[in-house]
Amino acid sequence: MTLERTSPPRFVPGRLIITAGVDTLIHEGQLNPLPYLRRHVRADWGDLCESDRRRNDAALVSGERLLSSYQVAPDLTLWIITEADRSVTTLLLPSEY
Repeated sequence: MTLERTSPPRFVPGRLIITAGVDTLIHEGQLNPLPYLRRHVRADWGDLCESDRRRNDAALVSGERLLSSYQVAPDLTLWIITEADRSVTTLLLPSEY
């Protein structure tokens, strides 16, 4: 038996908020946001350019806002934003920003 190793969470996301668009996709069975949220709190920033990844890595230390972007399907991108004070994390579609 092989145990899957995952890195521990790097921060506490605070209160979770999902937008209307994400809520609709969840209820339609088109999106399970939990794997993406797990990646986000483990500092796997998804489909960001290298400079945005470095900005997020620095923000873990400096306490700035964190943004992850995940290409869920060819026509579906999920953004996850954690506020600088880590009180709230929002799951949203780019069109809802």
